[in-house]
Amino acid sequence: MNRLFTILLIAAMVLGIGVGWGVNQFASPEEAKTVAANLSIITDVFLRLIKMIIAPLVFATLVAGIAHMEDAASVGRVGAKTMFWFISASIVSLTIGLIMVHLLQPGANLNLELPPPDAVAAGVDSSKFTLKDFITHLVPRSIFEAMANNEILQIVVFSIFVGTAISATEDKAPQILGLVEQAATIMLKVTGYVMRTAPLAIFAALASTVATQGIEVLGTYFAFVGGFYLSLGILWVLLIAAVVLIVGRRALKLIALVRQPALLAFSTASSEAAYPRTLEALQSWGISRRVASFVLPLGYSFNLDGSMMYCTFATLFIAQIYGIEMTVAQQITMLALLMITSKGMAGVPRASLVVIAATLSFFNLPEAGLIIILAVDHLLDMGRSATNVIGNTVASAVVAKWENQIQDPDQIPPPTKDAAGVTGGV
Repeated sequence: MNRLFTILLIAAMVLGIGVGWGVNQFASPEEAKTVAANLSIITDVFLRLIKMIIAPLVFATLVAGIAHMEDAASVGRVGAKTMFWFISASIVSLTIGLIMVHLLQPGANLNLELPPPDAVAAGVDSSKFTLKDFITHLVPRSIFEAMANNEILQIVVFSIFVGTAISATEDKAPQILGLVEQAATIMLKVTGYVMRTAPLAIFAALASTVATQGIEVLGTYFAFVGGFYLSLGILWVLLIAAVVLIVGRRALKLIALVRQPALLAFSTASSEAAYPRTLEALQSWGISRRVASFVLPLGYSFNLDGSMMYCTFATLFIAQIYGIEMTVAQQITMLALLMITSKGMAGVPRASLVVIAATLSFFNLPEAGLIIILAVDHLLDMGRSATNVIGNTVASAVVAKWENQIQDPDQIPPPTKDAAGVTGGV
C-alpha cells in the first residue's frame, strides 16, 4: 500500500507539473487563471477535510495521552529524566527549524498573492497578540465554540484539564477513557481516509501553481526541500555530538547499529515501521531492557525531532511565500504552540500536516499554503521519519547513561526466540 501510494504521489506531481506547464505555455494569462480557479475546487475540498478533523483529533489523542501519563510518572526518576531530555530536544529541533528558515529564506522569492477571501485576515494582525488578549484567549468560553472555530490552543487547554482529571481519578474513569480512546482510533481512521485524497490535491496544487507562476516556481520547491534537508543534517550533527559527549565515543557504534532501522524509516516514510529493529539495536548495544522499553515507546509520542523541526520550517516558509512578516512574539508563541500540539499527534498519518494546518489557522495565515507544501511532503516525510529514529535512539542512550543502565555487550545473553519466532532478551 505504501509503495502504491508513493507511486501515485509521484505520478500526481509529474502530471500536475506537465498540465500546469502546458496551460502556462499555450493559454492566455486569463485562461490560466480560470483553469487554476477550477482546480482550486479540489484543493479547497482537501483543506476543508483537513480542518474537519483537527479539533476532534487533537482533543481525543491529547486526552488519551495525558490520561495515561501516570504510567510515566510512576517510574519516577526515569520518567522525569526522560521528559527533561524530550523537552530539551524538542526546543532545539524547533529552534533550528526557525533559525534555518530565516537564514535560507526558501520562500522569499515566490511572492504569491494572498487568497482573495482571506486577504485581510491573512495579514497576521499583531494587535491580537497583546499579553492580556493572548492569556484570556487561552481559556475557552465554551469547548463547543472552540471546536467549531478550530481554536487549537483552547482545545489543548481543555484537553489538558480533562486528561489530567481522568488520570487523577482512582479508577481512571474507564468508560470515559475507553470512549476517548475509541474516538481517537476512529479519528485516526478518518485521517487515513482524508490523506488518501492527497494525490488529487497534489495534482491540482501543482497544476494551478505552475499554470499561473510558470515552471520557475519549481526552483522554490528545490530551495524548500534542500533547505529542510540541510537543517536535518545540522540536527543530526548536534544529536550525535550530544550523545558522544554524554555517553562517550562508543555511542558512535550505536548510531551505526541503527542505520538499518533509520533507512527503513526513510524508505517507508514511517518511523513506526522501524520500531522493532530500533529496540533490538538498543538492547544489543547494551541499553537495559527496562530503559529501552520505556524510553523508546514514550519517544514515539513525545520526541519526534524531525517532525517538530518540519512544523516550524514549513509554517514560516508558507508565511514567506505570501510575503507575511511574523513578529518575534508571534514566532515564540508558535514554538510554544507546536511544542504542545505535536505531542498529541503520535501515530497520525501525515501528522505534521495536521499540526501545520492548526498552526496556520491559529495565526490566520493563508491555509492555501498547506497545498503548496503538500506537493513535496512525502519526500520530506522520509527525512523527518529517519530523524525521529535517530532522535529516539539518542534519547534512549542518554537516559540509560544517566541511570547507569548501559551494560557491556559482551555480558549480554544472546536474544532468544520463542515458538512463535518472536525475539526476546533481558
